[in-house]
Amino acid sequence: MPAPVPELWNYIPEEILIQIFYYLSLRDRYTVFQVCRQWATAVSSSSVWHFTEISCDSEDEEGMLQSLLQFLSQIKHLKIVFDQSKEVNRKNVTRILDVLAKQNHKLQQLCIVCYGENPYFYSGQDILQSIRNICDTTNQIDLQHIDFRKMPFTLDDELVELLATTNPNLHSLFINNRTLVCNVAPDTIRKVLRACPRLSALGVYYASLSDNVFQELLKPKRAAFTHLDIFCERLDKYIPVISEELWAAVSQKHPQLCVDLEFDHTVPACKIPLILKPNIPVSTLQLNTYNYMVNQIRFVTQSYSSTLKKLTLQTTSSEDLNSSLVDLARQCRNLLEIHCYCVVSQEVVEAFLVHCPSLKQYTLKLTKERHPWKPVTVQ
Repeated sequence: MPAPVPELWNYIPEEILIQIFYYLSLRDRYTVFQVCRQWATAVSSSSVWHFTEISCDSEDEEGMLQSLLQFLSQIKHLKIVFDQSKEVNRKNVTRILDVLAKQNHKLQQLCIVCYGENPYFYSGQDILQSIRNICDTTNQIDLQHIDFRKMPFTLDDELVELLATTNPNLHSLFINNRTLVCNVAPDTIRKVLRACPRLSALGVYYASLSDNVFQELLKPKRAAFTHLDIFCERLDKYIPVISEELWAAVSQKHPQLCVDLEFDHTVPACKIPLILKPNIPVSTLQLNTYNYMVNQIRFVTQSYSSTLKKLTLQTTSSEDLNSSLVDLARQCRNLLEIHCYCVVSQEVVEAFLVHCPSLKQYTLKLTKERHPWKPVTVQ
């Protein structure tokens, strides 16, 4: 007669339990910790905590977070997700970061994701100060990956330079977080590149780039640079554009470079052709400008057909748009995703399905639908 299920669990080796608990959410790990001594021991293993996502989205998590603070010192890769509209969540995040600053000498990756409404007059200074505390030189934390793209608090030169100088082994730094104002000057990005010789991926505002920044990327001893994620917004109309010659030189020195470009709806239509250059190895392009986009699409087809993997358009319907999209489908055969948030013709849909063999997902609607429009996954 087979043993009852509870007894079978008692014979599972600790190594197997550790592998199972590794995939559990923070809440489930907390539950496991309270089941029995064997499970508590297994879930306390450092291997379980190397990659951890902490979600702060409700007041009833106070006790759970308190119990799990003891494991923060074992985390190497941390993602914090929280609803910024609730004060208790913001306090929990600052507390987690402050504990990390005091205890964790293993942390290598930090990603902070906010959602919910940002309260009036709240600028995230408490959380930004906790991030500064992590960068205190006495803490011996050596971050290699930082991602603040979804943390909507204005970053300044002082903090960004601090992140770089106290973490010289940074491999990736993403600070293009779509706030209303960019307070990070090009000179600061130049200092970041100098302080972090291994940096290979960077996410910034277009306003934070300059000729001097690109000259830094062209230095002979510069390590391979593979990813540049750029956010363009309204203030870019006052910023000098990067020349075609500099883009060509950087692309030649770093042949693996992929560039992601996002244009916010506040960018003047006249500025877009000036920013887009033929020699940019564009992998992802988001044109969220709601302007007449036919000329830009034709330029993209002509210039980025060999590199473009994902295209997103917020524009208006027209026969010219349909024609330009059909031509794009025929030329950009490496495309993985196409998302066009206006009505297109059946011919457009068929063109992408026929000519883009690697297509994984698309948003192409033949009639108007209620938003949000859901993409179609290609089987």
